[in-house]
Amino acid sequence: MWGALGMDATELARWQFGITTVYHFLFVPITIGLSFLVAGMQTAWMRTGDDKWLKLTKFYGKLFLINFAMGVVTGIVQEFQFGMNWSVYSRFVGDIFGAPLAMEALLAFFLESTFLGLWIFGWERLPKKIHLACIWIVAIGTVLSAAFILAANSWMQHPVGYKINPERGRAELTDFMAVLTNKVALITIPHTIAGAFMTAGALVAAVAMWHLVRRPGKDTAAFRGAVKLGSWTTLISMAALLVTGDIQGKIMTEVQPMKMAAAEALYQTEQPAPFSLFTIGTLDGSRPVWSLDVPGVLSFLATGSFDGRVQGINDLQAAYVQQFGPGRYMPNIPVTYWTFRLMIGTGVVAAILALWALWSIRKGRAPEPGRRSTRFLMWGMIALPLLPLAANSFGWIFTEMGRQPWIVFSQMKTAVAASPAVSSGDVITSLIVYTLLYGALAVVEVGLLLHFARAGLPDVSSPAPTEPDEDRPLAFAY
Repeated sequence: MWGALGMDATELARWQFGITTVYHFLFVPITIGLSFLVAGMQTAWMRTGDDKWLKLTKFYGKLFLINFAMGVVTGIVQEFQFGMNWSVYSRFVGDIFGAPLAMEALLAFFLESTFLGLWIFGWERLPKKIHLACIWIVAIGTVLSAAFILAANSWMQHPVGYKINPERGRAELTDFMAVLTNKVALITIPHTIAGAFMTAGALVAAVAMWHLVRRPGKDTAAFRGAVKLGSWTTLISMAALLVTGDIQGKIMTEVQPMKMAAAEALYQTEQPAPFSLFTIGTLDGSRPVWSLDVPGVLSFLATGSFDGRVQGINDLQAAYVQQFGPGRYMPNIPVTYWTFRLMIGTGVVAAILALWALWSIRKGRAPEPGRRSTRFLMWGMIALPLLPLAANSFGWIFTEMGRQPWIVFSQMKTAVAASPAVSSGDVITSLIVYTLLYGALAVVEVGLLLHFARAGLPDVSSPAPTEPDEDRPLAFAY
């Protein structure tokens, strides 16, 4: 049946990889960013003694824990789909990926899981400074985890520090530090972390604003502080994304010029090259029909000069045929074109909404329930945490699909990377199972987050213990 629809096992495996990866990455940026924001809230409580920060720490800490647990569960599926669907690719990159992924598991995830457990059960048991150090170590662990994984992914974008063993038909690691200091990784890591902070900041601000509007007068000072923290985090992160994204675009042009050309649907080499705000093209993306252009902007994004020369898709296709042999070396142009713009657009809108949230509480003011402007504000706050999540997803779709037809740029094509013994039926069966499982997890995740987000700030008064401290069992502190 799937063969009749034109979908072979490799194409289905790509769909499965896309679904499982994008779904898993919905939780990753919230985990990274929220761990630091919760650590910052607890630090503020330690420094000021103001219980509003303790309430916020426990309130957002609970949301962080729910998200962390779901991220771990969805991440496990990645291992299964790699092993089942991409055995040829796994053999090819195994020697390269072994080191960073082992360090991610043995070092980064060890820090996250161990010290998160100490933080959860250590309230009123560990000394305050030690307990605070635990959540900071968890936060550092999330960044290390992301760094090692992004180093592996960056090697797929720009292979370095390796040699090809022709007898075994695989890449072998020759310089681990070259992999970790890959210029693609060095800019992808801060860009991704900035996106994570933006996502977490948007979540913090949106939940706090909901309480300010729906429950006026209750924990107002605490939620005002959370709106300010979340909104400023979102705005600063957007600035960081613009800076790192600009650098990333220039490096991308250097190592993967076809991806930059595909991001603009630039078919002919131009100097200077325009950036189109909107383009109508043929259905197959083979040529543009009409576009609204801003002169010179693509040249600046690609080269740092408004008069720079940017190679077009047609010239790059011809050059790649000369270098790699016959074949189609351009990605899906409509997908790369629109995901690039949606990534930027959704991020900019999120920053505007964060600015609106700050404006609405300026000089001690609060949104007035029932007013039309407040209703619009609440719709904006509902959208606020979803927009950075969408931007992250569009960014990863662009990154991965813009590399096609390569699974490892210049070294292995996606068409030859799938498992030869796995049929279309096998892949679609597992895809259906994963989709149903992820659908159920989505209901659980959203339900838990909404339930505890609506519950409001916890009571942080400590009742006197009725039994000696050393005899009390460990208790979940939420």
